[in-house]
Amino acid sequence: MFWKVAISLALLASPIAAQDKAFSLQAPDTLVQTGFLKHLLPRFSLKTGVRITVTEGAGDAALGAEGMPVFAQGETVWHFTSPGGEDMDAFQDWLLSEVGKRTIEAFAPDGTPLFSADVGRVQAVETTQITGNVVRGEAVSLSQCGRCHVVNETNRMNAIGSTPSFALMRTFPDWQERFETFFMLRPHPAFTQVTGITEPFPENLPSPIAPIEVSWEDIEAIGAYVGSITPADLGKPIQLQ
Repeated sequence: MFWKVAISLALLASPIAAQDKAFSLQAPDTLVQTGFLKHLLPRFSLKTGVRITVTEGAGDAALGAEGMPVFAQGETVWHFTSPGGEDMDAFQDWLLSEVGKRTIEAFAPDGTPLFSADVGRVQAVETTQITGNVVRGEAVSLSQCGRCHVVNETNRMNAIGSTPSFALMRTFPDWQERFETFFMLRPHPAFTQVTGITEPFPENLPSPIAPIEVSWEDIEAIGAYVGSITPADLGKPIQLQ
C-alpha cells in the first residue's frame, strides 16, 4: 500500500515539477569566489522567476572561455554557453540587455566596479517593458512605502522629510532598477520581506520595526505606478559664471 501511495504522490507532483523555471549553471571557482554571481543571479531571478543553481561540475549552461561573450573581468572575457531553451535564452538576452549591463557594472564591493559589460561588440539594446497594475501599485506604495516616502499628495504630511519622494526618485536614470531591487538596498533589508524570495528574519535578530511585507507582483505594480508619475521638476542646472 505504501508504494502505491508514493507512486500516486509522485505522479501528482510531476506536472508541478515540469513547470519549474530553473536551470543549473556551471561556473569556475575563480568566478564564484568574487561574489559576483550572488549579486547577478538573484536580480535576474527576481525579474523573470527563473531560478539558477550554480555548480562547479557540469551544468545545463556554463560560464567560461567559449560561447557568447557577456562580460569582462579585467582582460578576461567571460562567455555564456547553453544548448538553448526558453530559460537559458532569457538569461543570455538579459545579460546583453541594458538592464543586465547596468547590473553587471553595479557590482563594486570596494567602490570600484570589478566587471564590465563592454566586451568589444555592438549589441542590440533591449527596451525594458514596464508591467504591473498601476492602481494596485499606488495602493501598495501608500500602505507599505508611505510611512517613510512621499508617494503623492495623499501622504505628503505623513512621510519622513529626510527620505526622497517618489517623484524625486523618478528623476534618477536608474529609477526602475532601484524600485525593482529596493528590498536589497539599505536600509530596506532590515525590515522588508518579499514573499517567496527573501529569507525569514532570524529569530534572534527580528526586524527592528514593523516589517514591510510585499510580493513580487506588488513590486511590479509599484514599478508600474512610479513609471506613470511625472518626475519632479528640479529646475535648470546652476550656471557658473
